[in-house]
Amino acid sequence: MGPGPSDVPPRVLNALGRSTLGHLDPLFIDLMDETKSLLQYAFKTENPLTMPISAPGSAGMEACFVNLVEPGDKVVVCINGVFGRRMVENVTRCGGRAVVVENQWGTQTDLNAVEDTLKANPDSKILAFVHAETSTGVRNDAASLCHLAQQFNCLTIVDAVTSLGGIEVDVDGWGIDAIYSGSQKCLSCVPGLSPISFSERAVSVIQNRSHPVQSWFLDMNLIVGYWGQGGKRAYHHTAPVNSVYALHESLLMLKEEGLENAWQRHQTGHEKLRDGLAALGLEMAVDTGYRLPQLNVVVIPDGVDDGEVRGQLLRDFNLEIGAGLGALAGKVWRIGLMGYACKDRNIDHCLASLSKVLQ
Repeated sequence: MGPGPSDVPPRVLNALGRSTLGHLDPLFIDLMDETKSLLQYAFKTENPLTMPISAPGSAGMEACFVNLVEPGDKVVVCINGVFGRRMVENVTRCGGRAVVVENQWGTQTDLNAVEDTLKANPDSKILAFVHAETSTGVRNDAASLCHLAQQFNCLTIVDAVTSLGGIEVDVDGWGIDAIYSGSQKCLSCVPGLSPISFSERAVSVIQNRSHPVQSWFLDMNLIVGYWGQGGKRAYHHTAPVNSVYALHESLLMLKEEGLENAWQRHQTGHEKLRDGLAALGLEMAVDTGYRLPQLNVVVIPDGVDDGEVRGQLLRDFNLEIGAGLGALAGKVWRIGLMGYACKDRNIDHCLASLSKVLQ
C-alpha cells in the first residue's frame, strides 16, 4: 500500500504465465490490437497512436519529450513535486529550453502563474505538467491547464502515471496532445510497461521535425510500424509478450468494472481510510479540494520515528507504505489505494496495523 507498484490480482498473474508467443505471431498481433483498443477506452481517446511502450513510465515520459521537443524549443514545465523536475531534465537533454512554473510541494500548480508565464513566453511550443503528483498526493487541474495551453497554441505533455484508472482522465475531452502512464499503479499490472497516446496534432509535429528523434528505440516514426492498427507489421523490437498479456488482462478488468465505477471505488476507499486515520489522530497533508484518493499523504505526528514505523509495519504485519520524498522526507507517509489494493480488507488491515505500531 505504498506509491506503487500496487498489488497484482490473480487474473493478471495468471495471464502473465501463459505460453509465450512470437512477437509477430498473428495471435499476438490480434492481442496487440485489442490492447490498443482497451487503452483508448482507459484514456478516453480515439487517437490511433495509442500503445504501451516496452519499458516503465519513465520511458513513456522520455518518449513524449524526445518526439516532440527539438533543439531550441521552449517548453513551459509546471513543478510541484519530484516528477515535474524530471520533465525539466528531459527538456534539457533534448536541447530544449525549460521555462519553469514552480509551486510549493503539497499545493496545486497555480493557473494564474501558468497563464502569466505563457503570456511572457509567446514562442512556447509545449506546456508540460504532472496530473497526479506521486510525491505529494496532489491532483493538478488538467482540464484547465490544457485549456490554457490551447489558448496560447501550445502542445501539452501530461504525466498520468498515477492517475490513469484511479481518477478521471479525458484525453480527447481535455485536448491532451501527448500523455504517458505506467502499468503498475491504478491499473494493477506488473511493472515494466508505459501506456502512451499522441493526438493527431502531435503526430503531425513528429512527422515534420527538422531534426531526427534523438532516441532510436523511442522514435514514434519507427514504433508505429510495429504497433499500427491492422495490416502488415514491421519488426522494431521484441515486445515483452507476457507483460502485454498481463496489461491486456488488467485493462479488460478495468473495462468490465467501468471507468466511472473504478474512479468511485478509489474515492470511496479514500474516504474510509481518511476517516480511520482521523480516528487515530492522524491528519492528511493535502487540501481536500485537490487530494488524490489513490495516494494518501499523511502527516507524521511529532515524536514519531518515520523509519521505525514503516519498518515495523513491514516486519510484523507484512504491510508496506511509502516514505516522503524530497522536501517531504521524514514528514509524511504515502499510503497507496491503487487498483486491486483499493479494497476494504486492505484498508482495515492498514488501519489496524498502524494503530498497533503507533501505540
